[in-house]
Amino acid sequence: MQSALALFKLITAIRSLLLSETTEAVVEHIIRKVPPMSDLLDFALEAHGGLKRWNEFQTLRVDLSIAGAIWEIKHCPGLLTDKKFELQTHYEKLSITPYFKPNLRSVFVPDRQTLETLTGKIVEAREHPEAAFANQEREMPWDKFHAAFFASEALWTYLTSPFLYTYPGFESEEIEPWYENGEQWRRLRVTFPDHIVSHTKTQITHFGPDGLMRRHDYTVDILGGATGANYTTDYQDYQGLMMPMTRRIYAYDEAMKKVLEPLLVSIDFRDFMFIS
Repeated sequence: MQSALALFKLITAIRSLLLSETTEAVVEHIIRKVPPMSDLLDFALEAHGGLKRWNEFQTLRVDLSIAGAIWEIKHCPGLLTDKKFELQTHYEKLSITPYFKPNLRSVFVPDRQTLETLTGKIVEAREHPEAAFANQEREMPWDKFHAAFFASEALWTYLTSPFLYTYPGFESEEIEPWYENGEQWRRLRVTFPDHIVSHTKTQITHFGPDGLMRRHDYTVDILGGATGANYTTDYQDYQGLMMPMTRRIYAYDEAMKKVLEPLLVSIDFRDFMFIS
């Protein structure tokens, strides 16, 4: 009986402690101070059509044109006007058709860039194409493999985000919000696994109040750490998935504010087709 009474008193004391104003204040403080670190990605995925819908497809075909100052600086203006990009949505493979010549296409996979005929015969190849950017300076021109690699690794990341962030090896956490264009944008810092070829290992995506991507920040390793603030606009529904019809990419300064001139890259999409 005495041991039962002692146990009852102990339980009562613990309960009183947990329900005390001090404890409640501490708990409330913790909840208020610690932002939800797992719900932002879920919120964004749903806004873009949902992971279930995304996983119903394996291939994406996109008609687009790419321009901007970087292509002028690298001596290849107009190279990516009116192209068809086809990518595998769950692993890194992307082709650009036509490329360099009307009867050729480029094909990108990690560690290899090829130039092929439209029937798949390899005409030229570059192994480890990322290494070819070593010692490149700002005004040095790109060859056809430089340009194809940069466009391919970039667009594969752009076109699979934010669903990409759920793939094996990715890590993400919500960081402090950003204020721009009269909105508060929630930000997700994403760490890429080593096997994914992209601009850099850690990137930040901003999401608006509706959950859609507004801005994507990164540095570009193959451009010596040049900064990029990638703005997405004019969303449209394609087969149940929300895709931006325009992207405009600027540098950003030390305060993370975009530098309006020059416009580094413009991407204008005309059509998206998802294939199971």
